[in-house]
Amino acid sequence: MEPDKQLDAIRERIDAIDSRLLELISERARCAQEVAEVKLAASQSSDAPPTFYRPEREAQVLRSIQERNPGPLASDYVASIFREIMSSCLALEKPLSVAYLGPEGTYSQAAALKHFGQSAIPVGQSSIHKVFRQVESRECDYGVVPVENSTEGMVGQTLDSFLETPLQITGEIELPVVHHLLGAANTQVDSVKLVLGHEQALAQCRQWLDSHLPDVPRETLASNGAAALRAAGETGVAAIAGDLAAQLHQLTPLANAIQDSSSNTTRFLVLGRERVPPSGHDKTSLLVSARNRPGALLGLLRPFEENGISLTRIDSRPSKTEKWTYVFYIECEGHLADDIMIDVMSQIEEHSIMLKRLGSYPRAPI
Repeated sequence: MEPDKQLDAIRERIDAIDSRLLELISERARCAQEVAEVKLAASQSSDAPPTFYRPEREAQVLRSIQERNPGPLASDYVASIFREIMSSCLALEKPLSVAYLGPEGTYSQAAALKHFGQSAIPVGQSSIHKVFRQVESRECDYGVVPVENSTEGMVGQTLDSFLETPLQITGEIELPVVHHLLGAANTQVDSVKLVLGHEQALAQCRQWLDSHLPDVPRETLASNGAAALRAAGETGVAAIAGDLAAQLHQLTPLANAIQDSSSNTTRFLVLGRERVPPSGHDKTSLLVSARNRPGALLGLLRPFEENGISLTRIDSRPSKTEKWTYVFYIECEGHLADDIMIDVMSQIEEHSIMLKRLGSYPRAPI
């Protein structure tokens, strides 16, 4: 068969598949509408507000999709497609508003869209503290805050905010950080007079900047999104930011992927008001303050070792109540509803003066 005829036949098959896909997606959306109707009816009879978004259910679906993926598409790509389908269907039940560290174009916004999909309503905030307040006051359904970068470490503002909030952690997001040097149209690298970026972004691109723009001043801003916004309106100014900022502010990449580490990743936490049931692959976050005596930290950690629970993170922060006293942020595998975790929490309480359960949540599925 001639190549043109072969291509025509394949395209006809693709058109038929697309039609079937459209029918199935529409059917799924109608099911989502039926779910909403059932939940609303149940809430009216029980006087309890309906729960439309189920983090543990979504994580289970995405993991199942990846496990059953026959290829040739990579499992992460397939899961991302289903994330968007679920996001669009959820919006038919109730669109979710998500507070994030703004302005537009930040990695926090990119993380929020990765987790909740394009149908979520992102609401930018000027500080991490305000992200917490937006969710606490019910102005937004959820919040997304950075907690850790693979090269720069923990985000102190986020850990400190957990000391005072009643919010629960309901999810985590891992976002590869790819920094570009961005400028307005017709800007060239040799015409750059000032480089803007968040403090961590400038630090993560130090080697490239020292090598290619050693004499160009660098200015720290509150976010990469703010840097991109200024670069869009000022001649000779370049910003360090990601793809989303370039797209939103119509900036041109002057140099791509200039971060010092190719494995640079930032982890974000999702804030909510409700506890999340077990998904089967969960993590738990805690804040613990130990008594000021020898071996206090060992007493906090021993129950995890004795019960075979893996710690995924431990960090310390000043307690801000008394000098030279500290609060420990601990992450571990498992869910607070597990029998073994209930026993461990009981043992930890014996060795602590404060134990705050920040929440159990599904491990990042994508």
